[in-house]
Amino acid sequence: MDGLNVSIGFFFLVVGVCQVLRWLSKRLLSPGTHGCLAREFAGSFQLCMSCLELRMLMEIGPWGGGFSLDLVLTLLFLLSAVHGASFEGASANPTVSVQEFLLLESSLAAMVAKLLAQGVGTGTGWAVTRLYWSWELTQLHFIQNLIGPECSSSIRASLPHAAFVEGSCSFLFHLVFLKVRQSHPLYRVPALAAAVTFLTYTAGPYTGAFFNPALATATTFHCSGSSFWDYLQVYWLGPLAGMLAALLLFQGNIPRLFQKNLLYSQKSKYKVPKAKVTVQVEGDKPQRKRKVEKSNSKPCA
Repeated sequence: MDGLNVSIGFFFLVVGVCQVLRWLSKRLLSPGTHGCLAREFAGSFQLCMSCLELRMLMEIGPWGGGFSLDLVLTLLFLLSAVHGASFEGASANPTVSVQEFLLLESSLAAMVAKLLAQGVGTGTGWAVTRLYWSWELTQLHFIQNLIGPECSSSIRASLPHAAFVEGSCSFLFHLVFLKVRQSHPLYRVPALAAAVTFLTYTAGPYTGAFFNPALATATTFHCSGSSFWDYLQVYWLGPLAGMLAALLLFQGNIPRLFQKNLLYSQKSKYKVPKAKVTVQVEGDKPQRKRKVEKSNSKPCA
């Protein structure tokens, strides 16, 4: 259990360092720079380092440390919840940044800046994690250093099947994200954490279940066994196609591309009151007049 304690301490340290980075950037940088660059860099850095350490526990832990799958999935859920609560609006996911652009929530320049920050953040996180592993603080890190240079591809299915799996994971994740993104964090954070945990458990044996192109690029693109084009199809084109399908299904349109709703009929918000038709009978008129005259008559003195 010493290896697990070191990993848990590493998770706490990563989250704490990234929180300090967010706090400093919020006070030293302009709001635009903080939102587009600093938050995305810190979020991607935190996500990449946590994911690499957790994947090491998931792959080596069952036979090298005696960890059960239930323990690793519990850690995944807790880490996903911590990420969702601490990111301060950052996505650390290129498909979410592209989705915000398609929803007219960000400009082209902001989207490109976020993508660059995510790439730099995940690349830096990968380099720092490799340095941390080189210290060999636990037996698991020692084993990781031995097998690390000869890592194999995370694609363990045929190319169309793998692309479909990543696209399906991205589709389901974005459907949940679109549904709960305006909800209170008390409901949004555990919902997204549960979705990530379920998708990782279901699709992990086939592709690793990244559904995050930046994270997949830093984690598995350097491994042998698949070509760069194979990785690009599975971990970039698949999640982007899944995001587009989820957005079209949820919205009925893609606002950046076209405004017409292709799936759902749009009803007017305002209801026009219907006029009441009253039928007057000629015999009723004298009675109404008499009632009016009676009510308007003044009392006698």
